[in-house]
Formats: sequence, C-alpha cells, structure tokens
Amino acid sequence: MITQISRDDLSLLERAVRHFRGAEEADLVRAFADTPSALALVAADEAGILGWCWGHHLARPDSASMLYVHQLEVAESHQRRGVGRDLLRAFMEAGAKAGATTMFLTTGEANVAARSLYESLGGGLATQGPTVNYWFLLDPR
Repeated sequence: MITQISRDDLSLLERAVRHFRGAEEADLVRAFADTPSALALVAADEAGILGWCWGHHLARPDSASMLYVHQLEVAESHQRRGVGRDLLRAFMEAGAKAGATTMFLTTGEANVAARSLYESLGGGLATQGPTVNYWFLLDPR
C-alpha cells in the first residue's frame, strides 16, 4: 500500500527514514513535513517498509509549478516488483493534482535500471543537452 504522507502519517515516514537513511535522521521528519513544498510517499505492507519517494512541489516565477524528485528507493528484497514504478506514478499523480505540469530528477548515467524505469514512464533526457549537476555546501550562519 502506498501512502502519501500527511501530518497524520509522520510515524510511517519516520519508519521509512530509519530504514533507508538511519536513526540519526529520523528526528528531522517533522521539519520536512512542515515544509510547504514537501511531498513524500511510502510503500509499506504488514511486513514493513518496501520503498519511498520524496521531493518537492516547486513554484516557478512564471506561475507554473513543477515536481522535483530527490529520492526514489526500494528495499532490496522488493526491487523489480513494480514498487518503484507505483511510487513514482503516485508521486506524479499527487503533483499533477496539486497543479504541477512538469517533473525533474537526476540519476547516474550508469544506473540502467532507474533510467529504464524513468523512460518507461515517459521521462526524457533534458533537451538542452547533457546535464551537469553542481553541489554546493552552504554555511547556515
């Protein structure tokens, strides 16, 4: 079952964070959930956490909005069973209902499984040519 996280589901999101990121980051769940742009979905069954997808619904200055997927991850024991596909579809549907018209994400060039999934759901490479990603560490003064 896939759950779009709301204030009532923070314990489920905390379980997913513990599963995929570790206990030390689970305390940050409330701050994430309080961020207006935050969007998270968790796939779980009676046995536990199967996967999660999270990112943000971003407003643009041209009055359009778009989705950003920061992470899609499926427990190793449930990979290649459609969990990732279902999570990404649910993420896209939630974003479309909220008014987003586009979605973007990045993945490694060698991540064939992820690229196949994204292409099968209609994703295409950026039309402006090869994408180069830069990361900056910010000083939170």
